[in-house]
Amino acid sequence: MPIHRGVFYRCVSLATRSAARSTARTATARAATALCACLLVSLFASCRSTDLRYTGETVYLGGYKARDGAQEKFDNYSHWDGDAVSGSPNVVIQLRHQRAYFYKNGVVVGVSTISTGREGFDTPTGTFKIMAKDKDHKSSLYGDYVDSKGNIVKRDIDRTKDPMPPGAKFDGAKMPYFMRITGGVGMHVGFLPGYPASHGCIRMPAQMAEAFFRSVEVGTPVVIER
Repeated sequence: MPIHRGVFYRCVSLATRSAARSTARTATARAATALCACLLVSLFASCRSTDLRYTGETVYLGGYKARDGAQEKFDNYSHWDGDAVSGSPNVVIQLRHQRAYFYKNGVVVGVSTISTGREGFDTPTGTFKIMAKDKDHKSSLYGDYVDSKGNIVKRDIDRTKDPMPPGAKFDGAKMPYFMRITGGVGMHVGFLPGYPASHGCIRMPAQMAEAFFRSVEVGTPVVIER
């Protein structure tokens, strides 16, 4: 990079001096200016090849790249500042914004991106309380049918609708750091595609589900809003 800058500065100096001379030497000034332009193009191209903004590896804010094609691992919004804060906890979940807010004594100490119930599996709204906590929870309704060796026979099934193949057994979907709110609905670690996609539960990034889990108790108030 220093070599390119040196050439660039020499070109600018040459072009300036040439332009200031007599009109008889206008052709020289034009040639120098053209040379500078060529070198600038070359310099920009060399920088562009290593600039992450121009590579296929970049994932932009909001997950615009491959939003529907893979798990959304980019999250520039979720944050937690509640470990050093004391006070009574409560949680507010906003479905329209796909956000969960954690409060202590009325002050927001954590915000999480979420994925709530998709069409036909709407997450209920209202005022609730944490009913139970289970760090290693597994679903009793949704999961896979597997054979005796654990190989998946049928994926993503609903036990109330999908008959079990002969010789298979049910393997419930993992819902780590499960915090039951009402019925079978709760907050837990889960797949976050960037839009409502669950069977009614509130999916969260792992680090946020862990933070919420260790900070709530049975009886902690939870409000779910549209």
